[in-house]
Amino acid sequence: MKTVLFVCVHNAGRSQMAAAFLRRHGGDHLTVLSAGSTPADQVNPAVLEVMREVGIDLSSEQPKLLTTEAVQESDVVITMGCGDTCPVFPGKRYLDWQLDDPAGLPAEKIRPIRDEIERRVQQLIVEMSE
Repeated sequence: MKTVLFVCVHNAGRSQMAAAFLRRHGGDHLTVLSAGSTPADQVNPAVLEVMREVGIDLSSEQPKLLTTEAVQESDVVITMGCGDTCPVFPGKRYLDWQLDDPAGLPAEKIRPIRDEIERRVQQLIVEMSE
């Protein structure tokens, strides 16, 4: 079973959406983690709203601090704007997804970010199954 870790700064938006989409589309053969280099107190309320629109409830999720252990146990680490704060270990696959930060944005500006994240997650699933 492969483990995928999504990392962004606050673990309140992009990484939460990506993890939710991978859980939805990835099946039972993946373990999904998310974390932030400086986690927020809660998931962004506008992100909760736009994810509810696509049938995903993130209200029980809590932002988590990025740990070295989480990176070590992951096969694929996908960063989304956390810069150099993510530890790098040999043998891991690292991807950096350049995506706008939804912090402070209204729902109508977050929807395109959400949809792009879902598209990238679906592409990741295809790549991982090859």
